[in-house]
Amino acid sequence: MKKNLIVTSIIIVIAIALIGGGVFYLSKNKNPLGMLASISGALSSQEAGDKAIDFINKNLLQEGVTASLKEIKEESGLYKATIKITQKEGEQDADVYVSRDGKYLFVNPPIEIKEIEKKPTETPKTEKPDVKLFVMSFCPYGNQAEDLLKPVLNLLKDKVDVKLNYIVSKDSSGKYNSLHGDQELNQDVREICVFKYQKDKFWDFVYKINEKCTSQNADTCWEQQAKDLGIDTEKIKSCQQTEADTLLAEEEKLVQENGVSGSPQLFINGVEYNGERSSEGYKNGICSGFTTSPQECQQTLSTEASSAAAGCAP
Repeated sequence: MKKNLIVTSIIIVIAIALIGGGVFYLSKNKNPLGMLASISGALSSQEAGDKAIDFINKNLLQEGVTASLKEIKEESGLYKATIKITQKEGEQDADVYVSRDGKYLFVNPPIEIKEIEKKPTETPKTEKPDVKLFVMSFCPYGNQAEDLLKPVLNLLKDKVDVKLNYIVSKDSSGKYNSLHGDQELNQDVREICVFKYQKDKFWDFVYKINEKCTSQNADTCWEQQAKDLGIDTEKIKSCQQTEADTLLAEEEKLVQENGVSGSPQLFINGVEYNGERSSEGYKNGICSGFTTSPQECQQTLSTEASSAAAGCAP
């Protein structure tokens, strides 16, 4: 399995908050609006940004990781600060929000109060279900979902269209990012390229990378794994060099269109699957999307579940 996960420090803070019940308090004044940390003072936008950065660096980041302020502006009664997180694996932008009085720092974006479009909860029926699994190539929970999906792929074969999609984002400079660093982003692109040009070898490539490579060595590890599978590595390198931005733009668009919030996230015929994370659960979810279920859907797969509520949040 992939290991030595590099997690953006802001996300670590959010994870700690979730474990603690959805909110953490660093002062005596509890605020019911969500995950926040208390800072004090009535400040201008620049002063609020500087104080937020000082607070983040002293209290929220791991050793060897630093935050710096890139931009801060007023947005709907708050200050929206774009910060740069720097660690040895690379740099990544993140947005945080500071109250105008400088008292609160929000590490989750505020929720806009408006009528939310209701999404269907029942899976539509089709002759050939369309299945999309949104992951990051080195998210361990996404890798678990890929492993759980393998028996389903082997069972249903070409009766379903199954595709991995990759959770990426673009920062204010126009650079694409993946949560666990540049090598993960590069591996995302390589896997997309293999799917595009040698689709018959795609899943074998994904599973071999899961077994042999990590987010720290993917750029040097992937090529031998690809050669062992008979993949045209020069074609994949060319695809990565010339098509990366176009391919990543399409992934980002799909992430936004589907409202993807973390890895793994499974969609069947455009509707999010919220059942058990097990091979049997995935099979039942996918089989519910057939107009007429094939005989294979009667076969029982493993019901052993992975970490049901765990995931990697972008």
